[in-house]
Amino acid sequence: MTAQVLVVGSANADLVVTAERRPAGGETVLGGDTETLPGGKGANTAVAAARLGADVALLGAVGDDAHGGLLLDSLKESGVRTEFVRVVSKPTGLAFITVTPDGENSILVSPGANRTLRPEDVTAALPGARVMVASLEIPLATVEHAVTTAAAAGTRTILNLSPVASVPEETLAAVDLLLVNQHEAALLLGKAEDTPVRAPELSGLLDLGPSTAVVTAGARGAVVVEADGLTEVPSPSVDVVDTTGAGDAFAGALATALCDGAALPDAVERAVRVAAFSVTRRGAQPSYPTVAELKVSQHA
Repeated sequence: MTAQVLVVGSANADLVVTAERRPAGGETVLGGDTETLPGGKGANTAVAAARLGADVALLGAVGDDAHGGLLLDSLKESGVRTEFVRVVSKPTGLAFITVTPDGENSILVSPGANRTLRPEDVTAALPGARVMVASLEIPLATVEHAVTTAAAAGTRTILNLSPVASVPEETLAAVDLLLVNQHEAALLLGKAEDTPVRAPELSGLLDLGPSTAVVTAGARGAVVVEADGLTEVPSPSVDVVDTTGAGDAFAGALATALCDGAALPDAVERAVRVAAFSVTRRGAQPSYPTVAELKVSQHA
C-alpha cells in the first residue's frame, strides 16, 4: 500500500561544526569538533512527518557508503518508509554546515547521489499518495515531473522551492501550495534576497501560478497567502540553539496536518510550533519532536 505522504527530495549527511563566526574570504577560523548527522531537505521533511505520526515515504537516493547507511538507519528508526530510496554508486550527498552561537547556520551542499534521482522514479512511488512534498537539492527535471504528475493524479502538491530556482510556469500552475522563506519570496518577487518584503506584496506569489503560498519568517512565524487574503501566524518564543533543518521540520509538519484534513491556517499554526521546537535542539533530524514531546512543550 502506498504511503499517504510522499516526499520527493534529497538525503544528505550533515557535517556540522560550531564556530564563533563564519570565515570571511581567504580567512581561516577554528571551530569545534565536527558532528556527522543525518540530513538533507527531503529526508528531514520525511522524518519530521513520520515523528508526528504520518504514513510517509521518501523518494530519494543515497550512496552505497557509510553516510548512506547512516541516512537509511535514521529514516527507518523514525518510521519513514524507504522502499523508494535508491542506493547508487555515487557518494551520498553531503552538507557542510557552520553554526554560530546565535544558532544561525550557513550551508554548502555537495549533492552526490541526489543528482541521480530521475523523473521516471516518481512513477512507482506516487500512486495513492494524498499529499506530495517536493524540494530542491535534486535535479529540477525530477521536481517538475513530480509536481505535474502528482497534480494530474489529484494528489495535493506542496513545492518547497528551496534553494530557490527558476521553475517553468506550467509547473508552478500545478502547485497547490508554494512554500518558501522570506528570502526566497523576495527573489521570486524580483527583489534582492535581503530586501524586506512587506506582507501585502506576498500576494504577488500567487500571480506566479500556485493556488496558495506559505512564507516562513523564522522567529516571526509564517504568513499564509490565499486568494482571499493573508493570515499571519506568530511563532512561540523559544531559546534558539540551532536553526539547521527548521524549514524542513515546518514542511513535514505542514504536510502531515494537511494530510489529516486540517485547514491551511491551522496546519501552518502546527508547523510553526514544530519548527520552533526544532530550533531548541542541535542538528536537523535529531531535533524533530514526536507528538508526545510537542504536547509536553505546549504545557511547559
